[in-house]
Parts: sequence; C-alpha cells; structure tokens
Amino acid sequence: MKYHLVTLGCQMNISDSGRVKSYIEKVLGGVETANVADAELVGVIACSVRQKAIDKVYNMIAVWNRQRRRGHQMTTFLTGCVLPDDREKFLKLFDLVFDMRDLPQFDKLLADRVHEGVYYPKLQRSEQAAQMDFFWQLDGYQPDKFEAYVPIQNGCDKFCTYCAVPYTRGREVSRSSHEIIEEVKCLVEGGYKSITLLGQNVNSYGLDKKGEEINFAQLLERVGEFGDKSGKEFHVYFTSPHPRDMTVDVLEAIAKYKCLGKWIHIPIQSGDTEMLKRMNRKYDIERYRQVISDIRRILPTATIFTDIIVGFTGETLEEFENTRRAVLEFKYNMAFIAMYSPRPGAVSSKWVDDIPKDEKSRRYAVLSEDLKSVSSLYTASMVGKEFRILVNGHDRLEGYLSGLTEGKIAVRFKTDDESLIGNFVDVKIVRSSDFSAEGELIHIS
Repeated sequence: MKYHLVTLGCQMNISDSGRVKSYIEKVLGGVETANVADAELVGVIACSVRQKAIDKVYNMIAVWNRQRRRGHQMTTFLTGCVLPDDREKFLKLFDLVFDMRDLPQFDKLLADRVHEGVYYPKLQRSEQAAQMDFFWQLDGYQPDKFEAYVPIQNGCDKFCTYCAVPYTRGREVSRSSHEIIEEVKCLVEGGYKSITLLGQNVNSYGLDKKGEEINFAQLLERVGEFGDKSGKEFHVYFTSPHPRDMTVDVLEAIAKYKCLGKWIHIPIQSGDTEMLKRMNRKYDIERYRQVISDIRRILPTATIFTDIIVGFTGETLEEFENTRRAVLEFKYNMAFIAMYSPRPGAVSSKWVDDIPKDEKSRRYAVLSEDLKSVSSLYTASMVGKEFRILVNGHDRLEGYLSGLTEGKIAVRFKTDDESLIGNFVDVKIVRSSDFSAEGELIHIS
C-alpha cells in the first residue's frame, strides 16, 4: 500500500507526523509516495491554529474528492490539531477523522470505517495521560539524518484567549523523563547533531506529575550530563517556554552544559501589560523584562527569538507602540510576527475583530522594520569573528551551502562539498544582512 501524508503547522505536528509515518510503514506495511495520484491512503496532519492552514486542508480534500469521483481509489484521513467546529465540517469530507492519541488504534479505525467513538472523546486528564503514554511509545521517525524532534509534553493549561491549542491538544501531559533521555541518547548515538525538545509549554514539564517526575531544569541537567559523558558534539534546544514559568535554574542548567544550545525562544506576544491581560498571558511586561535580564546575565552569548501578535482585538495605537518599544529594548534576533485572526473555540473568537486588515498589515510592516533594525546589529557584530555552524543544506545562492550557528543564525558559505551537510564546520564571517551572514570555510572536523 502506498501512502501520501501532508503535514501542516508547528514542529510538534512535524514530530507527530513522524510517528504516523512510522506506524503506517511498520504496522500497515505502507510505502510513502510523493505523488498523491499513486497513493491508496492519503492523510493530513492538520493545524487549526491558523486559518490559512485550515484553508489548505479544504483545498486539498476538495481536489482529492474530485479525483475519487473520477475513479481514483483512496482512503482519506485527518488528524492533528483540529478545533471542534472544524472537526464537524471535516467529518463530512474525510473518510476518517481521529485524535492523534488514537494512532495506536489506526488499523482498527481504518478497518471499521466508522466515526462513532473515533473522534475526540472528552477525556479526563488521567485517561489523556494514559493514551499519550501509549502514543509516545510508538517508534519515532525523523525528517532527516542530523536534526531531530523529541516530544516531552503535550497540551496546554494556559488558555490564552487567542489560542486554540488547549481545545485541540487538551490539558498538559508530561512524558516519562526516562523515555525522553533514552530517545535523546539513541538519537545522539545515531549521529544526530541537533535535537529539539518539544512541548506547548516545555518549562511547565513535570508540573502535572509533582512527586512522580522531575522538573524541566532537572530534565535539562540530565540531558547535559549525558552530553558531557558522550564525548559527541551536538546541541539540544527546546521550544516553546512560557515566560511565567521561566526560572533561573533552567538558564543556569543551559549555561552549565556545552550541549545545551545557547538559544532561547521566549514568546512575548505583546509589549503592553493591559494587552497581555486581555490575552490571558499571566505575566506583565515587568515580569517579562526580568526574564530577558536573567537571560542576558546568565547566558550572555545567547540569541533570543520571540513570537508577537499584531492587531489583536482592541489593540490601540498606544499598545502597539509599546510592542514596538519592547522589540527595540529587547533587541531580538528574530521574531515570528503574526497578524491576529480569530480561531473558532478560542475565547477571543467571541469578541469583535475590530482592527481592519489594512491596519494589521501596516503594523506588521512597521514591526518587521523595527525587528530588522535590531537584528542587523547582532549580525553586523559577527563580521570578522569565527563561528561553528551545523551545515543543513544548500543555500538559495548557487554554489553555496548554509547552516546555523549555535544561536540559530543562518550563515552561508561558498563550497561545492555536499558531504559537509549534516556536519559541523568553522567559518569566519565576512559580511552580514538583516537576519543572516556570509562566511568563509576555515575548518572541517
């Protein structure tokens, strides 16, 4: 049986899709094909967090169903992060809609071809935890041979008013620390050089199992201890932490161990305290400022990335200007800026989306320019210095490869040696741009 799988959304979805692929290949005997026309089983790992991703699903299933009406025999399925309103609609379009937690039963679900009991039953936290434990025991599958994702947690307890995740993934459930450490060890022994620990709020890891599990700082300590003993060169990252739960002991653990990457992705979402209250972010700008201060003090070489929403319901010009001030103050190396769009099921979807699209676009453009002005200061400071980078592929410029520094700054360098992909090399930076740099290869190990 040939299968075709489309993955949309975040790194967690990418990680989940790996286990879906592993299950289909090892349990169902499937062989992946890049051509949907050759596939008998066609699926989507969906993302309800952005309307654009949901629109893609509608477009794809419309095409696939037209192909079926013309005689193409295929079975279609949908899983991933899907809001209740979206699920109801997709049940009429796909053969099977199921929760990612139910993946271990996928063969039975396919055989039954029924929806009853298949899609998203309301579970108690203990029941959810049991199903997630079963899911995590499935063999993982990584997208390439040197970068890997390791889930450590699923779900979210924060209930930000704009966010769909608590309604698509449920409450926070922590994975066994023993399983996490063993998976990291296996990946490192297998030659992986970059490993990202994944969760909706990674630094609340273990809080749902107090007295039974270690906390996030302790988890990083154990990963770091293994890294020191392994004698291998690799970096471990994590995403995303929540500012409310970011503690000094987490930063101290990162500073202590060489393998723990000096890169922090710490979402701010807004630089205005009143706006943060409406978003239900559970911290104010002073608390966030303290987190940034701690990062700069304990990890002076670390780069800092963030997430920002512009045009959230009721955002005044003054509130937007406070976000601009925050970007200039905190000097982010990168910010993933999103124009707000209501998601059905989230609290803010009941509020009037009162910022015109043109104004959202203007604020997006203004903030993007602010970001360039501060990020370019860092990349300019790289010129003349040596950096060790992990080469991850071809650059858009012909004759060049590109890679990432420990702080995830993109660097390209001229070479025709493709064997460097997936390995660490040393480069000397010779020029910079707003978010990236160019270097000259000086050493290969």
